[in-house]
Amino acid sequence: MVFDFDKKVNRYGTYSIKYDPASWGKPDDVLPMWVADMDFPAPECVVDALTKLARHGVFGYSEPDAAYFETVQNWFSRRFNWSVEREWLTITPGVVNALYIAVRALTQEGDGVVIQQPVYYPFEGAVRHTGRKLLVNQLVFEDGKYIIDFDDFEQKISQAKLFILCSPHNPVGRVWTVDELTRMGEICLKHNVTVIADEIWQDFIYTGHRHSVFSALSPKFSDITITATAPSKTFNLAGLQHANIFIPNKELRRKFKQEYRASGMSQPGLAGLVTCKAAYDHGDEWLDALLIYLADNMRLINSFLHERLEKIKLIEPQGTYLAWLDCSALGLSDLDDVILNKAKLWFNDGERFGVGGKGFTRINAACQRDVLKEALIRLESGVGFAVGAR
Repeated sequence: MVFDFDKKVNRYGTYSIKYDPASWGKPDDVLPMWVADMDFPAPECVVDALTKLARHGVFGYSEPDAAYFETVQNWFSRRFNWSVEREWLTITPGVVNALYIAVRALTQEGDGVVIQQPVYYPFEGAVRHTGRKLLVNQLVFEDGKYIIDFDDFEQKISQAKLFILCSPHNPVGRVWTVDELTRMGEICLKHNVTVIADEIWQDFIYTGHRHSVFSALSPKFSDITITATAPSKTFNLAGLQHANIFIPNKELRRKFKQEYRASGMSQPGLAGLVTCKAAYDHGDEWLDALLIYLADNMRLINSFLHERLEKIKLIEPQGTYLAWLDCSALGLSDLDDVILNKAKLWFNDGERFGVGGKGFTRINAACQRDVLKEALIRLESGVGFAVGAR
């Protein structure tokens, strides 16, 4: 089957936070490439399932059945060789929601929580907003690639109760190797630290790399891990508020569910159940074609920068559809302002991702190629104007 990812879809006036710059205090004429949702419609199997649900017309309280779990189980088995059990599963409105629940359930105020910045900014929010102690194991940027400072990692883990792992990593695009994951896991075991593994990006892996589910690497790792997954990034379903959280350890699962109930939530949304099942049952071919398209988008960014903006470097993405750009050679102290007001682009300022983010910016490359080309031309013009004016 042929999929047309070049077809543009008008997202203005659809309650999209991505395409409503005025509500965020941004200029009306910016090209939005910030928040991590895609500009591609969900696959037809998802649209058909949602249409069928709408035509049925009854949207009452819902619960996943055996067929739903079998679909989810098959997805992880065939794509990641990970065998999950039904009792492990809790459905939440999203991965970020699950992070907050887990932090509250498994730690007390003042307890240490380790994150690896620069990293998805809700990680820090889940620590600070719940009164926990933030411990940062800063990733090391070396020879154009990010690596882990394991000495510092163990030093921080020794002070912690919880570690939030981002795998694959947003925004730097690393797909952690088995050796890296194993070493982190052994350190967490040594210091009796529980792991929340945010693996929402696991379906976006480029040629030459392979995602390894942290919990699947060892029964000991499985026993200390909450694995957060969702179809939302993969099939562009974020607005349907649906995530699958897997917790093999009975006591961790009891604490998580107790905190979840205390938040006033109960049954999952019906639309999320229906669309997740449709996507996982019938979406493989669409996803495989999408990955090829996204890889070509990344190559376009890399070649454009190499030929026309040599001072900006794309950090080679091993996973995700996010392009992490090193703009430090530009020498701009007001990088985000230049990108927004000179280039008329709405990117994610690297500093928002914490320590190590200054001088970087993040682009959502999950868009039509013509849109990406326009963004790169705007970037060239805006940055060139700013640098030339100094």
